[in-house]
Amino acid sequence: MSKKIEHHQSKSLWNYTLSPGWKAEEVQVLRLALMKFGIGKWKRIVESKCLPGKSIGQIYMQTQRLVGQQSLGEFMGLHVRLEDVFGDNMKRVDVVRKNNFIVNTNDNPNKDERKCGIEENKLKYGLKPDEISDIRLPKWRTQGFLTLEEIETDKLSTL
Repeated sequence: MSKKIEHHQSKSLWNYTLSPGWKAEEVQVLRLALMKFGIGKWKRIVESKCLPGKSIGQIYMQTQRLVGQQSLGEFMGLHVRLEDVFGDNMKRVDVVRKNNFIVNTNDNPNKDERKCGIEENKLKYGLKPDEISDIRLPKWRTQGFLTLEEIETDKLSTL
């Protein structure tokens, strides 16, 4: 017997602030920054100056898109393989989606449930310490935005 899933409006996914948008290179830099610093380390990402002009709110919302879900609580502080999380989230059928992303429909998890979710996600998606230390972030340059080729070939100075 199949359960019908209703589609709800999620204020946080519609609460976009005016921004110039994200370029592919910026999303790649954010992905690397999240893997290096951890999800939820918004201030550290901003202070690294790898994404000049991006606010914590913009970074948070783009992180939701990279993970494929609204709630990031079960990933806070984790250094994870974002593509794996996103891929698994896109395969899930037991969830409510809005704009193809998983939205919250249940009560918020309590402290113990969140801690358990974080541990499970660390085991399933977590990067090893040597993988984290190998991540190199490009620094902003005055000539403009970075290109994916520059990021991937590590031609820029790094943090």
